[in-house]
Amino acid sequence: MDIVIVGSGKVGFSLAEQLVKEEHNVTVVDSDEEALRRAGDQLDIMTVRGNGVSAAALREAGVDRADLLVAATNADEVNMVCCLTAKDLGARYTIARIRNPEYTSSVGELRRNLKIDMAINPENTTAVEISRLLRFPSAANIETFCRGKVELMGFRLQEGDFLVDAPLHALPDKVKKLSLLFCAVERGGEVSIPNGSFVPKAGDKLYMVGRPDSLDQFFRQLGRYAPKVKQVFLVGGGKVSMYLAAILDHLGLRLKIIEHNEERCRVISERFPRVTVICGDGTDSELLESENLTASDAFVALTDRDEDNLIISLYAMQQGIKKVITKCNRQNYAGIVRSLGLDSVISPKFVTASNIVHVVRGLQNSQGSVMNSLHRIADGGAEAMEFTVGPGTRHLGVPLKDLKLRPGVLLAVIVRGNDIIIPQGSSSLQEGDRVIIIARGGGVLDLNDIYGAEPNLGGAGA
Repeated sequence: MDIVIVGSGKVGFSLAEQLVKEEHNVTVVDSDEEALRRAGDQLDIMTVRGNGVSAAALREAGVDRADLLVAATNADEVNMVCCLTAKDLGARYTIARIRNPEYTSSVGELRRNLKIDMAINPENTTAVEISRLLRFPSAANIETFCRGKVELMGFRLQEGDFLVDAPLHALPDKVKKLSLLFCAVERGGEVSIPNGSFVPKAGDKLYMVGRPDSLDQFFRQLGRYAPKVKQVFLVGGGKVSMYLAAILDHLGLRLKIIEHNEERCRVISERFPRVTVICGDGTDSELLESENLTASDAFVALTDRDEDNLIISLYAMQQGIKKVITKCNRQNYAGIVRSLGLDSVISPKFVTASNIVHVVRGLQNSQGSVMNSLHRIADGGAEAMEFTVGPGTRHLGVPLKDLKLRPGVLLAVIVRGNDIIIPQGSSSLQEGDRVIIIARGGGVLDLNDIYGAEPNLGGAGA
């Protein structure tokens, strides 16, 4: 596909990087020559220096024949006008990054009037992700499918866990009876799809998918069930914090925010009267102690500096806070930090890029199976996708034991009406089913992509 990205900041660069990996033709437009040089040197892309709302710059970027334009500058207004201009010039589909909370209530009207096909808000999406982790503190990360009927969770194995050093086929019966499946494992930076003979080790990060109540019971059996979070300590008062405060305030959680900017503190206090706001330096350990950090059930680091977030998160973990969530956009930092025990690391730019890649795949595969959602797991080493089975899906009604799936692909869950099915050899796909696929390394655009060589449907040698 021909894709134009306006803005080469964190989101724009990360998105271009992902799309180049998927072999799309990407052109980046930016007025900052240094940002363009960096993007051009590191990625196989075309660059155009110019203003994103300039018709001349957009024409030079080839927007008239573009399948997709993504406006991801730091200015919402520029992004919106850019989409309008691009649509008038012939762009097939437009996405605008719109971050200002003041636009949130009228985003539907803005989309209609400015010909924006999709509006994406990285900060709001990140806040929703964080709130989900706070609602289930036992998990390092959580993804939802089928409108919450199915969840995928990752957690780190510890010495003494009953899963350690025993093959998965030997799990206790009380675990086997649960509606869940171990679908991926991350060990030493490598991701694999485990089978029954896989032997988990302490330090592995395991991913499992299934019914939310079954996942809840599993954590109870593991002895890892954490009581519900009631009090949250948050450092940083930016846009993500504002969206998160709105969610947590609605849920009735007690929230304390430390922010160094006095004007920002005033805005937060006026907007959320029930939230305790302290004006000060959130990296000051003495201030954190004086504000009774250890009385909190969870700690969230949301400053603008990754380094500060990582340091204060490690400090909070050292102080015994059970749930610590860290915002970090630098992938190299995230890996280091996870090795130190911080598993819940959130990156707004990667969340945004993943959402847009999902849209791109849908545009590529407009005639095939509908991809309802896409989540990258295990630091991008695998993908979890939800598809709807259509009339064009191959091998409907054929038992899975008679089918051959591509290496590194797992059909993890089938949702049929209100039934959540963990597939067995006798299970088969039916039109209208929603299925969750785990694929190592990506490459699945359509549900038919999961199949390997044509199977022997006679069944004898399958």
